[in-house]
Amino acid sequence: MNFKYILLTGSLLFLAIFHGKAGNTTPKSYTLASPNGQLRLRVVIDDSITYSISLKDQTVIAPSVISMTLENQVLGKSANIRKARQHTFRGRIKPLYGKEAVLDNTFNELLIDFRGHYAVAFRAYNEGLAYRFITHIADTIKVLTERADFNLPGVPQVIFPETDNFTSWEVPYKTYAEPALIPDGKKAITPTLFSYPESGVKVVIAESDLFDYPGMYVLKDNGKMTGLWSRYPLRTVMGSWGDFVSVVKDRSDFIARTYGERSFPWRVIIASGDDKTLLNNQLIYKLATPSKLSNTSWIKPGKAAWEWWHDALLPGAAIPSGMANRNTALYNYYVDFAAENHFEYLMIDAGWSDNYNLLKVNPKLDVRSVIRRAASKQVGVFLWCVASTLMKDLEGQLDFLKSLGAAGIKVDFIDRDDQQAIQWFEQIARAAAKRNLMVNFHGCSKPTGLQRTYPNIVNYEAVRGAECSKWDYSANPDHHLLIPFIRMLAGPMDYTPGSMRNSSRKTFKPVDPGLPSTQGTKCHELAMFVIFDQPLAMLCDSPVEYQKYPDVLKFLSAVPTVFDETKVLDARVGAYALMAKRYRNKWFIGAMTNWDERTLQLDFSFLPAGKTYVANLYTDAGSANASGYHYQAMEVTSQTKIKLPLAKGGGAVAYLNLE
Repeated sequence: MNFKYILLTGSLLFLAIFHGKAGNTTPKSYTLASPNGQLRLRVVIDDSITYSISLKDQTVIAPSVISMTLENQVLGKSANIRKARQHTFRGRIKPLYGKEAVLDNTFNELLIDFRGHYAVAFRAYNEGLAYRFITHIADTIKVLTERADFNLPGVPQVIFPETDNFTSWEVPYKTYAEPALIPDGKKAITPTLFSYPESGVKVVIAESDLFDYPGMYVLKDNGKMTGLWSRYPLRTVMGSWGDFVSVVKDRSDFIARTYGERSFPWRVIIASGDDKTLLNNQLIYKLATPSKLSNTSWIKPGKAAWEWWHDALLPGAAIPSGMANRNTALYNYYVDFAAENHFEYLMIDAGWSDNYNLLKVNPKLDVRSVIRRAASKQVGVFLWCVASTLMKDLEGQLDFLKSLGAAGIKVDFIDRDDQQAIQWFEQIARAAAKRNLMVNFHGCSKPTGLQRTYPNIVNYEAVRGAECSKWDYSANPDHHLLIPFIRMLAGPMDYTPGSMRNSSRKTFKPVDPGLPSTQGTKCHELAMFVIFDQPLAMLCDSPVEYQKYPDVLKFLSAVPTVFDETKVLDARVGAYALMAKRYRNKWFIGAMTNWDERTLQLDFSFLPAGKTYVANLYTDAGSANASGYHYQAMEVTSQTKIKLPLAKGGGAVAYLNLE
């Protein structure tokens, strides 16, 4: 039997060519295009399943094999098609919060059902493509391994978030001129970026909708890039930091034991010839399972005062401060600071209770009275806890935290992303939601869309953040101009910006204990509040430091953590970013550069025409004065264009009211 099947949907033509009889005696091929026609996927079914991807006729993924090995079956080997169907979906997503009030959710999908009780779904969006395995097996199944090859043609540059273990996501990026230079056996966390300098095309490998399954890494194996997953833990002990982290000592011979009627995580390939698109690409969020929460009125993103980064030091304040004085009076001081500056939260970090037993509260701290006082001032309180301690009695511990009046929890030191640990994320989020508790995950793996499913997850760490300024030189402007284009594709990140002690490349030195500084200018730090996605934004520095700069506090009080509209005005991976974001009737603008001094043009054409507005503008004082800045109020219209001089490691911010 030979026939062609043609489906016309909108302006797209999908062609599936079938040859031969059941049993796949000759290959079958399918093509699928993105709604705008720029991305194309080709799937070939033969003895194996292979896929390839092109962007505007440039191959970005050469034919690559995918499969999943179960105990008694290899999904994808000798693949025997039952039926294949394609369709176009047109819809919209209205996130509870984020950087867009509405997301276009148009995609084309190819679903291939195979004999052997499984299927593979392929989706093409304008932002990228994705595929996932789906099983229809009545019993519990054991996944021994999965194969996800990513054969990148040519010699792309690789920006590799390299790791030598399965316990760390707070890594610096290592750049390789080409994949051949990556030693075999080296792996990276995802998202991972591959860049073609001649064409400007960027390819990002990532994943979405990760449930009950280990997280994916990218491995250099026998000269090619392929997926890698940690095996299921066989034996764990308490160890690492303070002997309160669950550490894997032995692993089994499989990666997951799970139910057989399920969809597996999406394997995501984002491809673009325009760096700007990476800063507002929300494909991973779109692919995630929609919210499972019916009542979300209590979930409120916002900014938080925080004591840990600056060692709770309040130089010149009228009360004793420092880590040894984390008591009721000190936290009341932070509450007052938050209330005076319209910050929604206070984060109380490690030390308020025993690391091994949350019920043993620091006797110096009347945490209930602090939370009551905060509530009277419309300030909510997040409380830090260790993941392993929480999981000993998840329901009971969360009941206790709720009884204290906490608005949310910061869950730290998960430090794994095997199947068991991934289960913890959902268990914690679901149980916290039942008690109207928000969650900020720290010491965690990267997000994969779970914050859409459980929007009470208001942030993830999984980034080399400001805390590293206490210990080393890795949190620097070069790093800051990589993470928005790579890590931020996965979801929000708790970088904890806002340092008011700012150093040049030459003058910076790590400080711990004590009052640390950061690399880059003060305006560079302020720009993070616009450019970085952080629904819960923790301000890292001391209240007394912010109080030295009233006009800076004016900006920090005004800037929200979520937005209704985002425009990327100019950007280049690793070099600079210029963005404008609107929240209700206010626009906020942020610009950042790496260690290179440069001038960017800010074009206000995104403003409504025919009216003059007042923009509050903060710019660098120069490369020799990292802590200095210039502030001015200036009139602008939609016709205005201004030059933004950015110092080495510099930045600029502005905000204006449309009314």
